[in-house]
Amino acid sequence: MLKNVGFLGLGTVGRHMAINLLKGSYTLTVYDSDPEVVAELVKQGALGAGTPREAAKGQDIVIYIRPEKERLKPDIYGEDGIFAGIDPGTILVDMGTHSLESTKEMAEEAAKHRVMFLDAPVWGTKEHAANGLLTILAGGDPSLLGRCRELFSFFGLNIIHVGSIGDATRMKFVVNLVQAELMETLAEAIVFGEKMGFNVDKILEVLDSGGVASPLFHSKGRVIARGDFTRNLALKYVHEQLELVLEKSQKLGLDLPAAMVACKTYEQGVKDGRGEEDFSSVVKVLRK
Repeated sequence: MLKNVGFLGLGTVGRHMAINLLKGSYTLTVYDSDPEVVAELVKQGALGAGTPREAAKGQDIVIYIRPEKERLKPDIYGEDGIFAGIDPGTILVDMGTHSLESTKEMAEEAAKHRVMFLDAPVWGTKEHAANGLLTILAGGDPSLLGRCRELFSFFGLNIIHVGSIGDATRMKFVVNLVQAELMETLAEAIVFGEKMGFNVDKILEVLDSGGVASPLFHSKGRVIARGDFTRNLALKYVHEQLELVLEKSQKLGLDLPAAMVACKTYEQGVKDGRGEEDFSSVVKVLRK
């Protein structure tokens, strides 16, 4: 049984994943670059670590969740990084959204240290994480995933094995593409409808009634109607994820015109200082 857990990355989603793990019979050691967030988790029963090395040492499983552009190589490969402390036989699970190259690099380093590795990015928002409703896309040994399922169930509702290492990262690109474009589409529809004289609630009532209805339209539409853009999934991360999608599509020789347009809109949102707001605030870019 997995009992000792090292958890690195206490951002919007990671913090709630860690809190849910405290509800299980796990000894949880947490690390984040923000000591105040670590202190918050310690108050709830976790052990605090001063370095990634300390968080990874002596664990049965180590979970790492940070976005690509906030991945600091020293935190993984440096003298006080994960691989400086992790023991052979430990399970290392990368749950962030990274480039395929970063995922493979971590997997190769894990093999050198005789560490078992799962490529397992999570999909969902702060709300999903808080309520244990995340989707986990897993790439790697199915039997290794089987060992982790009980632990994952504390924060994930859907645990989907999609193939070998790297395949989960590839599938997350698909998810990120659809999610970002759906939000862009909803924002455009709302702004277009407003310009024609309709209020947001009436637009959403119509969209919810027919074949284009979707959970994202419903939840994010209400966020826009309330004007509450408190961060649930940060706009800056959706922009970064789209950049990874476009980078991969270029390597495949594939044009994704809608994704390119959406990426520019999210990029403008970041430039406008909305990167820390929820990604539904992309509607503010279009309302100018």
